[in-house]
Amino acid sequence: SSYINDFNRFGRTYQVIAQADGQFRDSVEDIANLRTRNDRGQMVPIGSMVTLGQTYGPDPVIRYNGYPAADLIGEADPRVLSSTQAMQTLSGMAPKVLPNGMNIEWTDLSYQQSTQGNSALIVFPMAVLLAFLVLAALYESWTLPLAVILIVPMTLLSALFGVWLTGGDNNVFVQVGLVVLMGLACKNAILIVEFARELEMHGKGIVEAALEACRLRLRPIVMTSIAFIAGTVPLVFGHGAGAEVRSVTGITVFAGMLGVTLFGLFLTPVFYVALRKWVTRREPAAPATVAHDHV
Repeated sequence: SSYINDFNRFGRTYQVIAQADGQFRDSVEDIANLRTRNDRGQMVPIGSMVTLGQTYGPDPVIRYNGYPAADLIGEADPRVLSSTQAMQTLSGMAPKVLPNGMNIEWTDLSYQQSTQGNSALIVFPMAVLLAFLVLAALYESWTLPLAVILIVPMTLLSALFGVWLTGGDNNVFVQVGLVVLMGLACKNAILIVEFARELEMHGKGIVEAALEACRLRLRPIVMTSIAFIAGTVPLVFGHGAGAEVRSVTGITVFAGMLGVTLFGLFLTPVFYVALRKWVTRREPAAPATVAHDHV
């Protein structure tokens, strides 16, 4: 059968399909009786020009960029190879195995991964630098933002450990979760650093201000962290279409938030005290003033 065109009748659109009667299309040999036009413009049977035969082949004929192609669909075991390593292995094997005139090309997520390259190595430092510059402008200091930023590496390690523990790999969804965790880690650390800075400006010592800030901000930090962790549980244990994507992102944020809560409460005051004492030692001592009595 062959689609010809459409026509409208009674307010509806109908397709015009040309098709031979059933008795003339029961077998493969009936194809030889179909007629086509030769170079003289005469209608002749197809069987007079070609020989029909049966063979094996794919049901759909796939083409990629206009060339005949075959799909190769697979997934690497994260415990053995990452997706990047699997792609590099296939790219190295293709010239050795494929015959001349054949090549391998990437599509969909694999194509995006191959074209983006190591963009994550640029995105993460830029995100950290942006957060550092904003905090430096807020505090008017180059050292206080370090007390906030230094918690980010510990958070990323916690997230990657959770991904590794569940047998995942470092894919684009994990990287999106890591960028989210950068902001969450800085948020909790800012609460402690901001209060410690205000207490120190009111006359308290460095260590006393850091401990008091932790005590005052413990409940808000824990409550917001628990709420966010509980919100990621449906992502971790989700099912259905797209569950793999949601699960990977949920595991990344879940493990990272545990690290934010634990490491942030204990290490942020340590970073603050160490940096403040280092700055205090480098500051020049205030000149002594001598009072003079005038008669």
